[in-house]
Amino acid sequence: MAEQFPRTPYDAVKGLVYFPRMLDKIRLQAAGKLPKAYHEFLGDGFDGRCCRFLKIDYGALKKKVLEGGTDEQILDWALATGWHADEEAIEVWSGFMAKRGWRDEARERIDFRLKEAGLESRAAQAVTMFDFIDVDEGRTPPDFSTWEPPKK
Repeated sequence: MAEQFPRTPYDAVKGLVYFPRMLDKIRLQAAGKLPKAYHEFLGDGFDGRCCRFLKIDYGALKKKVLEGGTDEQILDWALATGWHADEEAIEVWSGFMAKRGWRDEARERIDFRLKEAGLESRAAQAVTMFDFIDVDEGRTPPDFSTWEPPKK
């Protein structure tokens, strides 16, 4: 069976970034399509951070995902089961996660991972950990330098 990468960590459900990627990893592993290098870290790293934010157990989440349902339904379950994070909490957490590695202590980890993966030539694109994940999986990260605030 051909291996498949999960969605970009920038994808969001109800404003919560990374959550759809975590669900993809669970589904892909169950289907035998998740790259083996990802297996030992399931439930750890950003998966663990997302579960801790929602105050849910990764094992319980995995069971729920494998029972079926849309990303939205599974997030509704997570919010009802764990901490019912409101829109503002989700916005703050998502903003932090999307910027992890940009002007903070995680920058060294990005540089290490770029070198480890032989992707130093794409360092200018990997400003955050989410960017690194996209680069490492063959995607081009979003270009936020062209972002403008909404006009009123």
